[in-house]
Amino acid sequence: MKILLTGANGYIGRRLLPLLLQEGHQVVVLVRSKERLPDLPEAVEVIEADLATCTHLENLPKDLDAAYFLVHSLSQSQESLLEIERRVARNFLQCISTTNIKQVIYLSGLVNAPNLSNHLLSRKSVEETLSKGPIPLTTLRAGIIIGAGSASFEIMRDLVEKLPVMVAPRWVKSQCQPIAISDVLFYLVAVLNNQDCLGQSFDVGGPDVLTYYEMLMQFAKIRGLHRWILRVPVLTPKLSSYWLYFVTSTNFTLARSLVDSLKNDAVCSEHRIQTICKHECLSFEESLRRVFAKIEERVILSSWKDALHNATLNPHVPEHGCLKDVQEIFFACSPDLVCDAVWAIGGNRGWYAMNWAWKFRGFLDQIFGGVGLRRGRTHPTRLRVGDALDFWRVLVVDQEKKRLLLYAEMKLPGEAWLEFKVEKEGCFVQQATFRPRGIMGRLYWYLLFPFHFCIFRRMARAIVVHAERENSN
Repeated sequence: MKILLTGANGYIGRRLLPLLLQEGHQVVVLVRSKERLPDLPEAVEVIEADLATCTHLENLPKDLDAAYFLVHSLSQSQESLLEIERRVARNFLQCISTTNIKQVIYLSGLVNAPNLSNHLLSRKSVEETLSKGPIPLTTLRAGIIIGAGSASFEIMRDLVEKLPVMVAPRWVKSQCQPIAISDVLFYLVAVLNNQDCLGQSFDVGGPDVLTYYEMLMQFAKIRGLHRWILRVPVLTPKLSSYWLYFVTSTNFTLARSLVDSLKNDAVCSEHRIQTICKHECLSFEESLRRVFAKIEERVILSSWKDALHNATLNPHVPEHGCLKDVQEIFFACSPDLVCDAVWAIGGNRGWYAMNWAWKFRGFLDQIFGGVGLRRGRTHPTRLRVGDALDFWRVLVVDQEKKRLLLYAEMKLPGEAWLEFKVEKEGCFVQQATFRPRGIMGRLYWYLLFPFHFCIFRRMARAIVVHAERENSN
């Protein structure tokens, strides 16, 4: 079959793509930024388009057989989320109306409870919009997904591993039915071209129905940790959101969406999928153990942190109206060792010099609602376009030209880029570029210029020193 896969850069899409290829399907991926895609087989056709604006959708092949709709705007503001989701779904139906697609498959959330949050209302709204189209829709509704890099798993991990004692709000009593990412992927593949699934909606979940309290305590047990959870009734949804935001690696918008969704139980109301697509799902404990095995093997195919704050990744640094700090350091070791040091920057390794200052800047960023340094990096040494790297986003990773370009996603009165490259044999160049926004932007740069000069200079030297030390070992 010839399959259209939207959201191929997302958490689910990146994992589903290789499974579809293994099944022998021909896959056409629709993404906003093709630079973020991993290395793909030549048989995969890539279409760069934006469903939110209907740009470049005329290039869609006509001979498609089925489509996966895996586009979701969780990072958008709560006020505009519902309308954005509806518009994208309508645009999707319009763009596939001229094709031969006979089935649309959509991964939604468990939307059985009354008084749904904006996040779950948007999921339900998309399902209703897609179901009104002329093409049969198959919807899979999942609650908490347990997988390496999933938002649910990473938040639980932060809570359990960081806090010996937790003060938890009332939602820890809510019930949920977690499901392993491998089981979600199984069902996504199994319903494809299945006549019994056309025009149907299915709840999917694992075998365990647990409260969030029980999930956290099981998580702690598996990790060999003793944890105490104090439940208090006074934490409002907004306070709970701030609590998650400051304790875990999530951003505030995502934290608010999750907290609003946690007020209701998320349990399957029916189990018809088990008779149509027979499959034994992993238990919650088995799911966690499998996740940690993947983490130990450093096999993390995708992460919720990869979601972009901006729609596109512009790999060009502006030249006009910018302020710059350029450091040139000469070295005597192999250029590849310098690149290796650069490629490993951030995350657990840190920024080579004055890490306390980077942590303090991340703390200030978090105070003002930014992402801070908590996102870290997905892999300790490997980078790809679109990766989150602390409070930066990777724009360019060029091994051949020995160039790395980062874009700042911290709170700033302007825009910032950080570039590393080996321009010629024996010369390492590090350039910080800042495009100020108004007077406040320029004041910010000049007030911090002595500090920036010190930290950037020391960082460039430390990178070269690290590389030369590796050369001598």
